[in-house]
Amino acid sequence: MDMYLLPAAMRELPPPWHDLTYRRSQALEELEPTEERRGQARHVLRVCLPERRQSVHDWDEELRDFYDDRDDHTLDEADALLTRIMPTTSQVTRQRVAQVVGVWADMGIPTVSAPPTEQQIERVAAEWATSVRQTLAHDAFDFIERATTAGSLNDAEAEDVAILAAAFVRVGLAVEAAVRVLVSLGRPRGEQALLDLVRDDEVRGFRPYVRSRLLGLRRSQYEVRAWEGARDEEPLLPEGLRDLPHSWQNDFDWSATAPDAEGLARARSALEASLIVERAPGIGQSYGDAPVDWGAIAEVVRALMPYPRLVTRERMNEAWHECESLGFDLRGTDAVSFAGVWCARIADRVTAAVFRWLADLPHTEGATGDEEPAALSTTAYWAAALAERSVRQGRAAEEAIWFLHRTDEVPDSREALLRLASDSSLPATTRKAAQQWTS
Repeated sequence: MDMYLLPAAMRELPPPWHDLTYRRSQALEELEPTEERRGQARHVLRVCLPERRQSVHDWDEELRDFYDDRDDHTLDEADALLTRIMPTTSQVTRQRVAQVVGVWADMGIPTVSAPPTEQQIERVAAEWATSVRQTLAHDAFDFIERATTAGSLNDAEAEDVAILAAAFVRVGLAVEAAVRVLVSLGRPRGEQALLDLVRDDEVRGFRPYVRSRLLGLRRSQYEVRAWEGARDEEPLLPEGLRDLPHSWQNDFDWSATAPDAEGLARARSALEASLIVERAPGIGQSYGDAPVDWGAIAEVVRALMPYPRLVTRERMNEAWHECESLGFDLRGTDAVSFAGVWCARIADRVTAAVFRWLADLPHTEGATGDEEPAALSTTAYWAAALAERSVRQGRAAEEAIWFLHRTDEVPDSREALLRLASDSSLPATTRKAAQQWTS
């Protein structure tokens, strides 16, 4: 007697849900999401939800590359055999899987021996059953999302969908489709479900994706806060940084700033102010046993404080609380040290942007490619000292050294490069970066 791989409730699904071919998705696209059909889609989700976490193994990358180099599409044909031999949920059996695996062996699929072993058949059977659950759930979530977007779900349905979507994320099936439904539910129901998920250890490797979608949902709140003035708030950055008109949008990009007296004075003021900002202990390093994901946290900080003038104690506290609520592992970083890290990171980014701009200032009209840009040559006399100090502080060292190289016909820049290249107290990588331009 053959052994079914799916529970009875999945084997008895009505059309088009029982169809495992491409025709199912086509049929669902043509159906209106009526109340009855929405209920049917939620039933599909309930019967497809496994009791424990699942793993769906796609063809591994090496195998896919192997077959992509061939012209006969063998791998696609092998994959298509599963639905050709088992076109409906009621036909998903171990015997039919064994039949498919036998054909794979004849086709020369490297992961299958000839004849196939029992272990190979069992593995394919388990993964195919999981894959069926995933594809059905994916289509069910897509069907419900259409209804959600159209505003046709009632409160009871929305609550049920939120619970089901969160459950699928926790077991690792149809995660993207489930999260999309939660986003479409919006606030407060979908948002709360996403918040619960990012704090849940069961979510594991899916947490960054869930968090990214949650951030998208909360971004409008950040934008409202960013529009509020910081009149009665405590500024955390020196005046030379607070005066900058540049935002995080392009990482404090100076490309549109004219190389005139005003622009150069602002650049000098920004560099001097950045050097005042203390280097935060552990910046760019780990807190505890694993690194803090400062790169991901930047999305929260830049949204609440898009300009340096908005970097205040109050908003840093808000950002810290927000990151905690979003499930970021801050490794014991409190609000004060969080603010210190971000002030230092902002100063680093501004410094890097200024030196990139200074190093790329245009040549004067009529200059040849072998001549030093006049604006650079003039600027180098005061910027060389600031560049050397920045390197010694470990602040935008790569960009500062590049600037010194671009102006190395100016004695001050050349001498600064030589000092940095020979200073044994500096990190080896810093010395090497300077040495490549002094040899």
